[in-house]
Amino acid sequence: MNLHITLEPLLSLLAGVLILVMPKLLNYIVAAYLIIVGVSGLLR
Repeated sequence: MNLHITLEPLLSLLAGVLILVMPKLLNYIVAAYLIIVGVSGLLR
């Protein structure tokens, strides 16, 4: 069994947990997530 973890699912899981804990961070978390996913998509 090969476990392959990519960056996007981990980031989305972390962002979801942070939004549940601190809802006021929603705008910053979404913005950071979109920037990181966009940069990782460009670098592939």
